[in-house]
Amino acid sequence: MEEKKVGLTPEQPDENELALDDERRVKVLSPGALVAKRFFRNRLAMVGLVILVCMFLFSFLGGAIIPYRENQIFEDYEEVVSDFAGATLNTDYRFYETESGIIPTTARTSLILAVNNGELTYTAGDQNYSLTDLGNDTWIISGTAPVADVNKLAGRYVISSDTIEVTDALTAAFTDAVEAGQTSFELDGVSYSISGSNRTFTISSMMELGVASKLVIEGDGLTYEFQKAALTAMGAKEKSFTVDGAAYTLEYDGGSAFVSKGSDVVALLSEYAVQGVENGTVISAELRSAIVEAIEEGQNSFVFSDESGNEVEYELKRENSRYTIRTATQSKLIQTYLAPSWEHWLGTDGAGMDILTRLMYGGRISLIIGFVVVILETIIGVVLGGLAGYFGKWVDMVIMRIVDIFYCIPTWPILIIFGSIMDSYQIGPKVRIYFMMIILAVLGWPFITRIVRGQILSLREQEFMVAAEATGISISRRVFKHLVPNVIPQLIVQCTMALGSIILTESTMSFLGIGVKFPYASWGNIISSVSNVFVMTNYWYCWIPAGFLILITVLGFNFVGDGLRDAFDPKMKR
Repeated sequence: MEEKKVGLTPEQPDENELALDDERRVKVLSPGALVAKRFFRNRLAMVGLVILVCMFLFSFLGGAIIPYRENQIFEDYEEVVSDFAGATLNTDYRFYETESGIIPTTARTSLILAVNNGELTYTAGDQNYSLTDLGNDTWIISGTAPVADVNKLAGRYVISSDTIEVTDALTAAFTDAVEAGQTSFELDGVSYSISGSNRTFTISSMMELGVASKLVIEGDGLTYEFQKAALTAMGAKEKSFTVDGAAYTLEYDGGSAFVSKGSDVVALLSEYAVQGVENGTVISAELRSAIVEAIEEGQNSFVFSDESGNEVEYELKRENSRYTIRTATQSKLIQTYLAPSWEHWLGTDGAGMDILTRLMYGGRISLIIGFVVVILETIIGVVLGGLAGYFGKWVDMVIMRIVDIFYCIPTWPILIIFGSIMDSYQIGPKVRIYFMMIILAVLGWPFITRIVRGQILSLREQEFMVAAEATGISISRRVFKHLVPNVIPQLIVQCTMALGSIILTESTMSFLGIGVKFPYASWGNIISSVSNVFVMTNYWYCWIPAGFLILITVLGFNFVGDGLRDAFDPKMKR
């Protein structure tokens, strides 16, 4: 017998019918959720996203936790035997002049001839000179030197001098000599000579000019009086002398003498001239005496205690009449081109800086420049593209002609010119980065402008814009509240793709030397530091990691951009 189904009344719902809040009901996703779902299902987009996340962590987090600084130079100390000083047997006269005395070159040359001929007076130029023997081939040189100038004014002689005191007696003696036609006169036991004629004359006097000796006096802050007294005492084989109330003693050692004040050696008199190899090398009188003593005793090396009491060994190497003094010193060496190690995972570059640290900080610069430039380009492009697309007519014509002009500008020549200008004005490295971002943004905004204009031209005639206009919404609100948001999906895709291009542009500029400058690092200028084939082939770790980071970062942005494009418009994939 067939069962009859009992019908349901309208008040009795079917048990299989689902309520609106039932979890078994098929969920309807929002447009944003659909885009996100399509994006996260794209494997290449996920690979690109993982790459970008890793790059941001590497650049920003890695730079914060790594113990090294961006421009930290690693140095090491090593004992290196190098030339410290040189000693030469002196065979020429050395001249020690008084504070006011000047011995001309002609007088110095003529002195040698006079000494060889056994003469105690000689003439050089227009001056007469006399010699006083101090022994040990040492001579006091006296000569006529100008001491005053005379001018005849209104029948009177006016004498001016910085050397002697001008008195009435001097003026009277000079006047009498000139009027009598004489060329010399005496005053207070001093002989003066007169030269010149008419209204201009010169008064000269015989005075001590200096000392000439083949002995070398070496010491710090020695006055002429000290030098003369020391040479005089050594010539007379005296053991002491006094200068300016201070007593000094001489200790003879062969042909040399050590001058001491109390227990301190203040000067050395010898036949050898000792001079440091590098300018500014300070050689104490004690060390000079030890060098000369070792030379005279024929030693090949000697040990000397420095001011700290540390014993330092010196080596002597003879070449004819010259001796080279060598010693082991602690030299500061920059650790350049170190191979990868536990301390420096990617080694060091040519400046002795940690490459891994430079890559981290360089990633910050490259990524920041990319995002700032894209943001500036987008702001300019959205504003101008929105105005051109909505208003049309002459506004569109003016803006698009400006866009055409910027498209005609050769980008790389302009970048090179701006880089040269910044170099010539010596723009600081930090300010240079700001200028570079502005220049790249100014040159890149027309592309965004065209995209925004094209999208708004197709959107402004649709029904929702007619309704917005009918409700009386302001123009700015219509453009930036209703039109521009509809362009944002396309802008996101284009900006993501542009980020990779900007990083490549910045890297190329830095590689060419017109971008980021030292001490700041970028991936481009890290590669540019490899300036020759030898470094490129032997120190691969200096440039390959930077090139690899540029490659995968640009690939990451391109993968994400392709994924966003497919997610926003899945028909494009077909």
